[in-house]
Amino acid sequence: MAEAKSTMRKPVFTKVDQLRPGTSGHNLTVKVVSAKTVLQKGRPDGPQVRQMRISECLVGDETGTIVFTARNEQVDLMQTDATVILRNAKIDMFKGSMRLAVDKWGRVELTEPASFTVKEDNNLSLVEYELVNVVEE
Repeated sequence: MAEAKSTMRKPVFTKVDQLRPGTSGHNLTVKVVSAKTVLQKGRPDGPQVRQMRISECLVGDETGTIVFTARNEQVDLMQTDATVILRNAKIDMFKGSMRLAVDKWGRVELTEPASFTVKEDNNLSLVEYELVNVVEE
C-alpha cells in the first residue's frame, strides 16, 4: 500500500467548456463572478443547531461560466472576484441545466488571483439538456 501512495497521479485540470452532464471527478481553477445566498436556515441536529447555507455562485474561466452550488463552509470561500481551485467536482442536473458542485469527497481551496479574464458570454448553465434513455435490443 505504501508503494501505491508514493505514485499518486497528478491532478488533471479541465476547462469549463469541457464539462458534460453526469460527469464527475473534475479539477478546475475558476474565478467567482457573482455569489448569491439562496438558502440559510437553522437545522436542529441534536444538542446544537447547525446552520445550513446554500449559495449559487457564477464561476468561470477563459472558456466559459457555470453555476456552482456552494454548501455550508464553501459559502465563506466563494466571494466575488476570488480565485478558487475545485477538486473532485461533479456535475449535477437541476431542472435540465448543469450545476457544478463539490461534495464531501472533494475540496474547495482559495488560491492566488488568476490572470485570465472570465468569458461571461458562454454560460453552460443556460443550456438545457434532456435525459433520453436508449433501449438496446
